[in-house]
Amino acid sequence: MKKEKQQELAINAKKEENISEWYTQVIQKADLIEYTDVAGCMIFKPNSYQIWEKIQYFLDDKIKKMGVKNAYFPLFIPKKLLCKEEDHVEGFAPEVAWVDYGGDTKLGERLAIRPTSETIMYDAYSKWIQSYRDLPLKMNQWCNVVRWEFKHATPFLRNREFLWQEGHTVFATKKEADKDVLAALEAYRATYEELLAIPVTLGRKSVGEKFAGADYSLTAEPFSPADGKSIQACTSHHLGQNFAKAFNITFLDKNQKKQYVYQNSWGLSTRSIGAMIMIHSDNKGLVLPPRVAENKLVIVPLLFKGKEEIVLKKAKEIKKKLKKFSPFIDDRNNVSAGFKFNDWEMKGIPLRIEIGPRDIENGVVQIARRDIYEKIEVKIENIPNTVSSLLEEMHKNLFERSLKMMEEKTVQTFDFKSFENAILEGKRCLVPWAESIESEDEIKDKTGAKSSCIPFKFEKKSLKGIKCFYSGKPATCWAYFAKSH
Repeated sequence: MKKEKQQELAINAKKEENISEWYTQVIQKADLIEYTDVAGCMIFKPNSYQIWEKIQYFLDDKIKKMGVKNAYFPLFIPKKLLCKEEDHVEGFAPEVAWVDYGGDTKLGERLAIRPTSETIMYDAYSKWIQSYRDLPLKMNQWCNVVRWEFKHATPFLRNREFLWQEGHTVFATKKEADKDVLAALEAYRATYEELLAIPVTLGRKSVGEKFAGADYSLTAEPFSPADGKSIQACTSHHLGQNFAKAFNITFLDKNQKKQYVYQNSWGLSTRSIGAMIMIHSDNKGLVLPPRVAENKLVIVPLLFKGKEEIVLKKAKEIKKKLKKFSPFIDDRNNVSAGFKFNDWEMKGIPLRIEIGPRDIENGVVQIARRDIYEKIEVKIENIPNTVSSLLEEMHKNLFERSLKMMEEKTVQTFDFKSFENAILEGKRCLVPWAESIESEDEIKDKTGAKSSCIPFKFEKKSLKGIKCFYSGKPATCWAYFAKSH
């Protein structure tokens, strides 16, 4: 292949110089998406959808172990249902896409295209729940949602249509609901840290950032050091009795007294793929954490003239031994070995095995790791054990490297001037804060930063005698602030 064509196929934007262009090139050249004529709506190509399938499989197992069952509810929500809970509809109104016509016939009632499913699910729950014997009720659905955002669309990170799961659980007591909301958050932490190798900060969303209609919202927040932005990776909300009262979801307790239920909702979306790309990938392209990669390695036979058959035969033998890692052989004969190496690096395959005639003579292969560009020589009989070890080492390295970068980009500030400077430098700030919606709005207007979470880790850290970094009032909490995706 001509050199100029190879350069065209490579990533030619630098992550540290132009992250927006870099991100666009990575998702396109790794063959993850295709844009459509509707802004903010994209095609998930097989290379990205298989990542989502891995996330689904991992998280669905966690959800089912919580005693939650999967179901499916309609995409269209009548306006009268969406408007039942005032705070909820007010929070979502700007993002709702509406259907007014069926063909050429004007509908008798407008239908919202699902921005989230609380209202349609809770209308059904009010019919299904009558007695304490009907509780707890725990359901989840995997589906698509539409939020007609007017901000700049960024594939995976901010789409108008995206894929997610939404769990909706119902309990007789607040104590049970509080326990469930934390269990969901733990399932999300595991998904990010144990599957995607992404460290997250667990905490509570501020009053201004909590879910519309919730008593409180919990979150797991990764941080992207490359652009100094926090990513809301998932949320777990305790809804209290707000929706129960709006939808009349009641039950007769053991004393035959009518009570309102307590509810939670929690969700994780394809934004997780965007976080993975943004945090792990580099100037050579996509980096796939091993546990989420469908194909964990590629075998590249080095095809020298007259030795092709011998090399391909050995490559197939190795592939058979490594079946559990879903390997494949790149035996293209119209491109160079160097092009193949760059191609699979760009597409993020965790490991690459190279084998040529001389390697066969010596009974070895060369194995390259995607995360550190390291190549090692391995005896053919040791390949399976070595591959297992390298994949585990790669996961650990990706996690620890990301954690280190996040910690290096996090600073503690006690005054607004220092805070402003740190935000300009793309850092995340831990600050003492007198939490209020008004001050958060003002901070965002002045700096572009908002609270990402009020971390559990510092809940017990003393605030005695400490003033708010912004208002000078007595601080009520420690909070992380950063710009966000």
